[in-house]
Amino acid sequence: MAKSNKPIVWGLFAAGGTISAFCVPALILAHGLLVPLGVFGENALSYERAKAVIGFFPVTLVVLAVVILTLWHAAHRIRITMHDFGIRNDQIVAILCYGSATVFSMAALMGATAI
Repeated sequence: MAKSNKPIVWGLFAAGGTISAFCVPALILAHGLLVPLGVFGENALSYERAKAVIGFFPVTLVVLAVVILTLWHAAHRIRITMHDFGIRNDQIVAILCYGSATVFSMAALMGATAI
């Protein structure tokens, strides 16, 4: 039986979907509604405050998990959507989707280490 990368991709897809379902709505609520209403104070999104919060190592790991797993979830969804639209060259689509997720994941990691 030939080895397959499907369990890895499906694992990242499932984890990304779960993280996206729980965290992204909370982030939209916090940054799209509560911050503009002034619930968190005037300087809630200031650079200094964001750097202080994200610079704390466990918070950095959580932010990276949300960003990276959401990227992998989106990559798999885009791949499946391209197949549904009739683009049947799955090898190229998979390389583009998962390659983009890899590149942006590396960019997120480099950005997190720069903080």
